[in-house]
Amino acid sequence: MNRQFSQDHRKASAKTLIVSLDKVDNTRLNEVGGKNASLGEMLQHMRQSGVRVPDGFAITADAYWYFLDSTGLRKRIAEKLAQLEAGDADIVTIGKQIRRMILSKPFPADLVAAIHDAYKVLGKNEKGSLSVAVRSSATAEDLPDASFAGQQESFLNVQGEEALVSACRRCYASLFTERSINYRNIHKFEHMKVALSVGVQHMVRADKAGAGVMFSIDTETGFDKLVLINANWGLGETVVQGNVEPDEYLVFKPLLSQKGLRPLIDKNIGAKEKKLVLGKGKPTALIRTTARERRSAVLDDDLILQLARWAVSIESHYGRPMDMEWALDGVSGELFIIQARPETVQSRKAAVTLKTYTLKKKGRCLTSGTGIGDAVAQGKICKLASVVDSNKFQDGSVLVTTMTDPDWLPVMKRAAAIVTDHGGRTSHAAIVSRELGLPAVVGTGDAMRILEAGREVTVSCAEGDRGFVYEGNAEVKVRDVSLDDIPVTRTHIMLNMANPAAALRWWQLPADGIGLARMEFIINNSVRIHPMALLQPQRVSDRKVRRQIASLTRDREDKPGYFVDTLAMGIARLAASAYPSPVIVRMSDFKTNEYAKLLGGADFEPQEANPMLGWRGSSRYYSEGYREGFGLECLAVKKVREQIGLDNVIVMIPFCRTPEEADLVLEVMANNGLRRAEAGLQVYVMAEIPANVILAEEFAQRFDGFSIGSNDLTQLILGVDRDSAQLAGIFNDRHEAVRRSITALIKSAHKAGLKVGLCGQAPSDHPDFARFLVAAGIDSISVNPDSFLAVKQHVAVAESEISRGRN
Repeated sequence: MNRQFSQDHRKASAKTLIVSLDKVDNTRLNEVGGKNASLGEMLQHMRQSGVRVPDGFAITADAYWYFLDSTGLRKRIAEKLAQLEAGDADIVTIGKQIRRMILSKPFPADLVAAIHDAYKVLGKNEKGSLSVAVRSSATAEDLPDASFAGQQESFLNVQGEEALVSACRRCYASLFTERSINYRNIHKFEHMKVALSVGVQHMVRADKAGAGVMFSIDTETGFDKLVLINANWGLGETVVQGNVEPDEYLVFKPLLSQKGLRPLIDKNIGAKEKKLVLGKGKPTALIRTTARERRSAVLDDDLILQLARWAVSIESHYGRPMDMEWALDGVSGELFIIQARPETVQSRKAAVTLKTYTLKKKGRCLTSGTGIGDAVAQGKICKLASVVDSNKFQDGSVLVTTMTDPDWLPVMKRAAAIVTDHGGRTSHAAIVSRELGLPAVVGTGDAMRILEAGREVTVSCAEGDRGFVYEGNAEVKVRDVSLDDIPVTRTHIMLNMANPAAALRWWQLPADGIGLARMEFIINNSVRIHPMALLQPQRVSDRKVRRQIASLTRDREDKPGYFVDTLAMGIARLAASAYPSPVIVRMSDFKTNEYAKLLGGADFEPQEANPMLGWRGSSRYYSEGYREGFGLECLAVKKVREQIGLDNVIVMIPFCRTPEEADLVLEVMANNGLRRAEAGLQVYVMAEIPANVILAEEFAQRFDGFSIGSNDLTQLILGVDRDSAQLAGIFNDRHEAVRRSITALIKSAHKAGLKVGLCGQAPSDHPDFARFLVAAGIDSISVNPDSFLAVKQHVAVAESEISRGRN
């Protein structure tokens, strides 16, 4: 026995058993595994960028092989795996047998001594027993072509030398869980050529603060100008595992380096119902969060922006989009990066074709949550409370469960779509769904309770950030948009946008900006409260409405500030999607009956016989009844342009009846910090009233451009209510009277040196109308995204024909 130990000791002395993390980098991946190599890389090269990584050491792959060889386990494990390969035993039995073998064998004495010594050095400045995080780092994980990382175990709040050795042995054993063996089979890694290194680091006291994950790319759309951060109170495993609905923050990368700007473009507070903390008598405990924690952001804006800057630095160093884990120490107040690996889904997609889904005749919405992906799927619901019931799953069903972990992978691969009660955008269910190309709705909160097994449903993730489960099989229209076949045109083709959540889906389209961003959609769907109800809350008469307003604004002392900030975030997401191309934001154009539907709106809106021709657009902005509300709209735009830094936003004024009215509106805007030409601000006017055409020269003196609203212009030229079913046959936005008005407006605007655009679907539905607009000299046409390709092609043909005719 002593002779054997002596021989093993000589073998070990020729190898490196322990290495400090700050002495390794990505060139030593085979020695310390992907996770540890990346941590060492950052410790060595990212400190100058301010990135903090906890100190620690790695127990090397050499130590793993030394343990197997000194105990005779290498041969015995290979024999067990050969039985599995031959079909003589099942994966569950073999995995249990190998793990039992590993856990039953002691480490060689010199390896134990080396671990003890490294632990003492790491904790030399600590009072009492050092608490460490012990993480597995396989030599085949976190590689660009191995995207199902995280198969092996990690252990938190490990204290004491013996506990550390025990945790290391359990890490080794986790290399042979069923999911780990499956993982290697999927990626065709030879089991006995994959080793395990163990990383040991200072335990970041995130249990007293928060932690989460971060991506330097939008995980749903592949938009590469965003940093996505998810956060929960306590240790970050709750976010990684997906058993909470975390906070979500979005930061716009191109403006992060500009001094004075704060490009936080979205801040969504998640439910965060549970958190993982250090336990008493056990390493960790999952407990409920307090009501205050659930409604509060885990990170303040300064910390969010600091993390985002680190993400940009790490991405720049690695030269590719990254997937990172972070933790905030509640004792020191310091942020740390505790893991970084390449993002392996969106960054590898080839941007050749966009597949678009449009739902028609959809059934009743049964539940909703965070939408993952942009597809639509249909199938029968299969509810599974546990992965042990996976034999009951039928291929092509919609998997409904509480949450998933790596053990669910085999059944997830057989699903048409996935729906979970818990989890956010970076949960296990979300990550795997993206990799498998499946639509998923996560964090519904009630899917397991509400959805009936066997029911046919449509799962839609094609309508923005929210995913929906509809009753029955909806009518789904699928279109492929090839990005290789889009012609170049002189006429700018822009997009109509309303929903900020959906804007990022279209970033790959080579559009020339957003020609119409509808502010009222953001107010209706995100703000939900009438601005005057926030400015004059004493006038809100309905108690139920007052309670709803109080709930939405409960964490805001400055109630009008809720309107400004929420609206600004919505505008910013739209503006970021097209930056630096122009984004024309139309100020609110609700009619009185529409304003009245906002919370508190009924107390501020008159009842009009014909709201379409009533108190709308410009007439509201300077009136006593809404001027202060319009002021909040102006402050939101000002925040987007000057604080967030998205100065590509152009303001557009709708339904401006006279030049005198334009003067009044511009004066109110200036009083609220939006002065035309100041800080490069341009102000456009909608051309949708005959007076805008007749007095085009006068309007051109007050504005920087025109945008033709063809629906209202047609309505008022022909005297036809555009909403009247009885007059639908008369309404014709290609009528000669409308065409002559458009031609006259373009001529007058160009004479004054101003550009003219048109917002509407007619150019996509009628190629002859597109040709007319091109011949008239229109500068831009703005259409819905799914019509972009058709309009671009119509315009290209028209430009070619006109060019040949001139020659």
